Amino acid sequence: MKPRVVVVDTNVLIAGLLTGDDESPTARVLRQMLEGRFVFMISTALLSEYRQVLLRPKVANLHGLSANEIDTVLIEIVGNAVVREPDQTGEGAPEPGDQHLWDLLACERGAVLITGDRALLEQPPREASVVSPAAFVATPLILTPKSGPVGVVHA
Repeated sequence: MKPRVVVVDTNVLIAGLLTGDDESPTARVLRQMLEGRFVFMISTALLSEYRQVLLRPKVANLHGLSANEIDTVLIEIVGNAVVREPDQTGEGAPEPGDQHLWDLLACERGAVLITGDRALLEQPPREASVVSPAAFVATPLILTPKSGPVGVVHA
């Protein structure tokens, strides 16, 4: 069975980095991303959003990482990711600021978005699933053995 491809929303990545509980669902998702334990997609837009939010003064004050340390974490994430650049727009996201997620999900039929955003959880796109971090870590069928880095693919 082919593992399902995942997109990790920025709120999950940030919560995983900020939590003091190493076994929280968000910390587990982040750790599994860094270990390459599941197939996940990012785009340059999503990677940029990860970095911008991590560099916000309030967030940076909480995690205490320098810009160089943030870049090191993001390089590790990219090293385990499938980088996709959507050529077309997916269906409309519930919130305009999340359209890049819907566009990325449209690159892979049956993709799964992991998010803590209630609006996204309640209004998933037709061709994808949207789950909470807790639901994701409770579903081991999505996990796959660690694999090497994958290059950029244009959808």
